[in-house]
Amino acid sequence: MMRNHAIRGRRRYLNVVNIGALIIVVLTTAPLYWMATASFKGTGEISADPPTLFPHHPTTGNYADAFGGNSLGRYFLNSVLVSVVSTVVVLALAFFAGYALARLPMRGRGPIMVSLLMISVFPCIAVVTPLYLLERSAGMLNSYQGLIVPYVAFNLPFSIWILRNYLLGVPRALEEAATVDGASPLRTVVSVILPLARPGLFTAGVFTFTATWAEFLMALTFNSEDAFRTVPVGMALFTSQYTVPYGTIFAGAMAATVPIAILVLVFRRSVISGMTSGAVKG
Repeated sequence: MMRNHAIRGRRRYLNVVNIGALIIVVLTTAPLYWMATASFKGTGEISADPPTLFPHHPTTGNYADAFGGNSLGRYFLNSVLVSVVSTVVVLALAFFAGYALARLPMRGRGPIMVSLLMISVFPCIAVVTPLYLLERSAGMLNSYQGLIVPYVAFNLPFSIWILRNYLLGVPRALEEAATVDGASPLRTVVSVILPLARPGLFTAGVFTFTATWAEFLMALTFNSEDAFRTVPVGMALFTSQYTVPYGTIFAGAMAATVPIAILVLVFRRSVISGMTSGAVKG
């Protein structure tokens, strides 16, 4: 009797969990579904009351307006260039810094890690004005490097934190074996440690790419020329004083979401592995 009661209780608990998970999934995917369907609707159908769940007259005109008349294609190229270069530089620096913090003997390791964590959550808006003045004096406004340099600086601390915690889980015996075989320290790091650190690198890379792809404040402040604008800033300028092209905005938002979605889907297992490894190692 008690066993049956326990089984029924467990089933009720699982049902509640499943219902809660279903509600969360619906709440999180509903805005994405609305954005995706609205990007194929005409202006009248987007503002229809009651709203339509499916496009009655699907059109690709919104995408044509976004990539044609509103230069979204140019903004995409700028975002890809800035995000990819920033991510590559961050990963290269974070890997060696994380390895040093995980393996090499040094004083003040604890304060360094705390400082990295504090810097990673520091609000960008607090330093955007002095950064603007520095970039103006250095002649870096309206340029790609004017975004890449601060993006690297802001994303490097958290990436170092991720990679350091991940590298703590790599057995030291592998390095010792490579050293016995005559490998130099640099050869050991590049040939032995680097391949094993791929999940951590993927995790840091996804976070960095996503953060730089979606960043708005610095991209708006440092670049005023249309040739260097990124996707978030370019889409913000779709609206005018008298019109709000909802269809074009939905199409641009949908196109901007696709690269991030593909990135997460492709590297989801590595990202989960890197995140869980960093969560259990200190």
